[in-house]
Amino acid sequence: MSETPTGVTGASGASYAAAGVDIEAGDRAVELMKEWVKKTQRPEVLGGLGGFAGLFDASALKNYDRPLLASATDGVGTKVDIARRMGVYDTIGHDLVAMVMDDIVVCGAEPLFMTDYICVGKVHPERVAAIVKGIAEGCVLAGCALVGGETAEHPGLLGADDFDVAGAGTGVVEADRLLGADRIREGDAVIAMASSGLHSNGYSLVRHVLLNQAGLALETHVDELGRTLGEELLEPTKIYSLDCLALTRTTDVHAFSHITGGGLAANLARVVPDGLHAVVDRSTWAPGPVFDLVGRTGDVERLELEKTLNMGVGMIAIVPQESADVALATLADRGVESWVAGEITGRGDHGTGAALIGDYAS
Repeated sequence: MSETPTGVTGASGASYAAAGVDIEAGDRAVELMKEWVKKTQRPEVLGGLGGFAGLFDASALKNYDRPLLASATDGVGTKVDIARRMGVYDTIGHDLVAMVMDDIVVCGAEPLFMTDYICVGKVHPERVAAIVKGIAEGCVLAGCALVGGETAEHPGLLGADDFDVAGAGTGVVEADRLLGADRIREGDAVIAMASSGLHSNGYSLVRHVLLNQAGLALETHVDELGRTLGEELLEPTKIYSLDCLALTRTTDVHAFSHITGGGLAANLARVVPDGLHAVVDRSTWAPGPVFDLVGRTGDVERLELEKTLNMGVGMIAIVPQESADVALATLADRGVESWVAGEITGRGDHGTGAALIGDYAS
C-alpha cells in the first residue's frame, strides 16, 4: 500500500489525517510563525525556518580566549493550563525563555540561541503561532536567537486543546569570567531583584489552592491583585538575562542565583561555597499580594510557601559589599527593582548554605 505525499493511503483506507494529524495545519502554523522568528535573528544565524537543524556561525567565538558553552533546558510546568483555560497563548513563551536563559546567565554566559518544542493535541495554526510569537518576543528580551524548533501533534494522547512547551538554549562565557561559588567571599552583599509575580514555579500548589480548593474562577476580579485572578496567574516570568550581563560590565559580580523551583533559600544555597552562609533578611521586602493570597486561602505554612514559590525575588546577585551601590544603580537604570537583602557570612549561626531570617515587611 503506497502513500501519497500527505500520508493518505487511499480514499477509504487509513490516513494520517484520519488518525488525527493535520500536516497542512502544521505547515500553515510554520508560515504564520516565520515573521516572529525573524525578529530574533542575530548576525551569527544562518538560513531560516524549514531546515532540519538551526545553524549558528561558531566563528563568532574566535574572539574568546577560551570560550565555554553553557546549555540549559526547561519548560513552564502546569502554568500552561492557565494559558489554555484563558485562551491566551502569546505570553507563555516569555516564561519559557526566562526559565531557560536565566539559568544560562547565572554562570555569566551571554545567551546565544535556543530551540523550542511545542506538543499539542491538535494543531490550531494561529494558536501555535501565538505561542511562538511569545517565545520570539522572549528571545529578543534575552538577546538570543530562536534558531528552530518542533511542533508535534499527539492526537489520542493529548486533548484537542491541550499543549505543552519546552526549550533548550546555549550561551557562551569566557573561562576566566565564569561566575560561581569559588568567587564568593565573606562580607559579599546579597542583592535581590524583584520578580514579576509567581513566575513559572509552584503552579501545581497554586492551582490546587485557588482553583480546586477555593473554587475561584480565573475571570474573578480580585481587589487585592487589582485585576482578575487569571491575569495575575498568567503574568509572564521576568527575563533578567540582559540585566545580569549589564551588572557584569559595571560591577565585580561573584555569582547569580535564579530563584525557581525550591524557592529562594534552596536556589541561593546552590551557589554558596562550603564554609560560608548566605543570610537573607525577610524584612527588606514585602512579597506581592498573590503570595499572601495563596498562603491565606490554602492555609499554607510560610516555610512551605518559601520552598515552593519565589516570594517576590526572581534573581539574586552576589557582589562585593563596596560594589552594592553601583549594582543597585545599574539595575535601577534598567528599570529593575532591587535591594540589598542580606550578606555572605562565615558564621554558622543560621545553618549551612542559605537561610531566611526575620519577618517580611508589611
